[in-house]
Amino acid sequence: MAALTDPERLRALTETRLDAAPDEAFDRFARLVSDLLDVPVALVSLVTAERQFFPGAVGLPEPWAARRETPLSHSFCQHVVDIEVPMVLPDARLYPRVRRNLAIEDLGVIAYAGIPLTDLDGRVLGSLCAIDSKPRAWTAEQLRTLADLAAACSSELRLRIALEGAEEARRRAEEAHDRLAMLAGMSETLTGTLDIATAVDRLGHAMVPLLADWCLITLVDPAGTPRTVSAVHRDPDLAAETARFAELMITGLGPESITRAVLRTGRPVLRNPGGLVDVVRGTTHPEMPPLAERLGFASHLSVPITAAGGRSVTIGCITLVNSGRRRPFDDGDLHTALDIGRRAGQAVGNSWMYSEQRHVAEVLQHSMLPLLPDSTDVELAARYLPAADRVEVGGDWYDAFVQPDGDLIAAIGDVAGHDIEAAATMGQLRNLVRGNAYGRTDAVGDLLTHLDDAIRGLRIGTVATAVLTRVRRNATGGLTVSWCNAGHPPPLVVRADDKVEVLDAHREPLLGLARPISRATRELTLARGDTLLLYTDGLTERRDRTIDEGTAELLDRLAGTAALPLGELCDRLLAAAHAREDDVALLVLRAR
Repeated sequence: MAALTDPERLRALTETRLDAAPDEAFDRFARLVSDLLDVPVALVSLVTAERQFFPGAVGLPEPWAARRETPLSHSFCQHVVDIEVPMVLPDARLYPRVRRNLAIEDLGVIAYAGIPLTDLDGRVLGSLCAIDSKPRAWTAEQLRTLADLAAACSSELRLRIALEGAEEARRRAEEAHDRLAMLAGMSETLTGTLDIATAVDRLGHAMVPLLADWCLITLVDPAGTPRTVSAVHRDPDLAAETARFAELMITGLGPESITRAVLRTGRPVLRNPGGLVDVVRGTTHPEMPPLAERLGFASHLSVPITAAGGRSVTIGCITLVNSGRRRPFDDGDLHTALDIGRRAGQAVGNSWMYSEQRHVAEVLQHSMLPLLPDSTDVELAARYLPAADRVEVGGDWYDAFVQPDGDLIAAIGDVAGHDIEAAATMGQLRNLVRGNAYGRTDAVGDLLTHLDDAIRGLRIGTVATAVLTRVRRNATGGLTVSWCNAGHPPPLVVRADDKVEVLDAHREPLLGLARPISRATRELTLARGDTLLLYTDGLTERRDRTIDEGTAELLDRLAGTAALPLGELCDRLLAAAHAREDDVALLVLRAR
């Protein structure tokens, strides 16, 4: 019976949104048939490829009355769909077409009269039928009444289909609007971060559930091999299975994999329908097909993620998947996904470029930072941390070296700017400090005065801050620290008894100003276990608070840290410097 499996007929049946449940309008038609034709059983029967169900029914015996459906083994109405004309049987037991039908014995169907129920295109969806449990000679008047009721019943079915069509059109319009809104905001969504993992996560959540029930985003390494796979499912309860499927994608794709084909050719693939056979054919891991079945795999499409540039380079693949409960993908979905793939390619390409540039910048910055010397008088520790989400090399620096006479020179500074020029100037300034101080016994204030002269004389066009210190053992066995501050954040001293002191009373102008400045030298004493903290302003300054508030917060963090190992102290201070807007350099000295 080819009519039973006609896709257009089955689609129309689906669009009625009726099922094996009572519907008042169709129950009314069944009651009218029962009353006007004086029959014990009357049905509004709609027939699928596997069953018949009754949105309208009167007089069915149990258990069929409760079920409101039967298999086709118990269906006379399937023949009305097949022949597409009324079927009238005074005694079904006498007709070869139906005499072996189980409805005769199980439902007591002896006399049967069924009139086709049709949609606007004339496709027969089922039958309005009158049934008697004994032989019956149907009169012309009864059949005319049944035909009139069937025409009215067909009109109700057509109205339901039209309403569903209007509702579907409304849903499609809303979906199209949502897609346009998503595409309009996609570039902003993807370019709002330069972190690849964040960009991919945002992309997945932008597409699910708007475009698909779940999605996979595959990125490749330079050789074109899947490097990372991210996945998002609309059902949070399936998050673990989705993540596992994504994990297996990295190593479990076979030579016939659609994802591999898209990565290799740069051409999209749309499968509608597309089922588990595609997963079985394209994978080498036995766990993937059952996972796909649990996640839902009825229709899917895959599009390339293409990097922008002189020539198109496929750097990844987006796969959208729908389960059987959602409409299959179409060409409109494919065009939308291709647009997303192009936008994603720009974002991922920018993220990769940013990551590479940031790595180069950090390597360059760290290459300019010195190894700390060994000192018998102090323990030293240092840290440098670049600003979050920034490529530029900063001008923060620190230095420490031992003089020929055993004194320790320690310095920290910050050159204005965040670019290659600032980094180059930072390197020059650090070398000037070394060349100016090494082997000389001048007071640190005089050394910074000489440094000022050198900056002006060599026409190094910059301004900078710095703190320069000299540490030497004094006659009492303690350490004397002489220091000078040229416009830099004040050094801090954490005493062995956990008291914290701020050396902020003698901050002098910045280095590199036009007029000569005579700088002073200050002194303090460090006892065993005392710690001197030198730092740059990235540790304390943020746009949303004052410098005093930042310094106060730093002092709070230093409370109770006198006994912490220096490395742990540095790490704790940097960990607290969340949402950094500037580079941070730390140089910490503890008296032995």
